[in-house]
Amino acid sequence: MTPDELKRLAAEAAVDYVDGGIIGVGTGSTVNHFIDALAGIKHKIEGAVSSSEVSTERMKGHGIPVIDLNAAGELDLYVDGADESNRHLHLIKG
Repeated sequence: MTPDELKRLAAEAAVDYVDGGIIGVGTGSTVNHFIDALAGIKHKIEGAVSSSEVSTERMKGHGIPVIDLNAAGELDLYVDGADESNRHLHLIKG
């Protein structure tokens, strides 16, 4: 599998953790796959908070409601990618 295919699989697996509410969404290539997968279950969530304009525009393009962070209150889940990880699940986000 290519790195991009692995990112897509990870993003699709992350959607299984979405159980309604407000979802926080990061930025990057893996998150783009997550947003694409989230579009398939957008009817299950109140909306999403975005960490960037790029993610905001992608979510809006899929019809996912984007909520301002100041209006969101508590997030039910936050999904983002990482540049590196180790076997202890220590992550580096660049």
